[in-house]
Amino acid sequence: MVTRRSRTVATLVGGALVLAAAILVVRHFTAPSEPELPTIPEARRPVVEAAARLCPKVSVPLLAAQIDAESGWRPDADSGHAQGISQFAPQTWAEWGRDGDGDGKADVWEPEDAIPSQARYMCHLYDMVKNLPGDPTELALAAYNAGPTAVLEARGIPRIDETREYVDRILHTLLPQYRKSEAEYAAAHPSPGASRLTPRP
Repeated sequence: MVTRRSRTVATLVGGALVLAAAILVVRHFTAPSEPELPTIPEARRPVVEAAARLCPKVSVPLLAAQIDAESGWRPDADSGHAQGISQFAPQTWAEWGRDGDGDGKADVWEPEDAIPSQARYMCHLYDMVKNLPGDPTELALAAYNAGPTAVLEARGIPRIDETREYVDRILHTLLPQYRKSEAEYAAAHPSPGASRLTPRP
């Protein structure tokens, strides 16, 4: 015979179980999820991968992180003093812009021209800062943002807030994210016969 007391205990236990299950469900749906990693747009992947092969000092994740910081992958980005997906200033483009898509003209608004030009220019900047103290990737990125003269005169990253934030965002936020998303991409798209990636910036 079930007593009133045992029925009360059973009701309390059942209620506690329902409450615990409800709490778990709520936690599951309200717990912060891991932020989605940034990825290279598929339309831009071939040119980024080809551009990274132009300079042994840069990598696909580094170029991707830099483009993300520069323009958010927008070919029409225009800051007023720099243009296109790789944000070249007109005078820098005049010196470093190259025809990458074979149409006979170097167009800063064309990613297939701008991204390989970005890789070549970064290679040049690495060479310019190689005798300075400090991390070469930090210095090359700072030179891309502030101009090589500012970096050479400062003998390091110049005291320009925008430049320091730019370098920090690329190296400490975007680059680790792109490294991870590229590792996931490589795992999901194995290419037979492709050489193994070596660690690069």
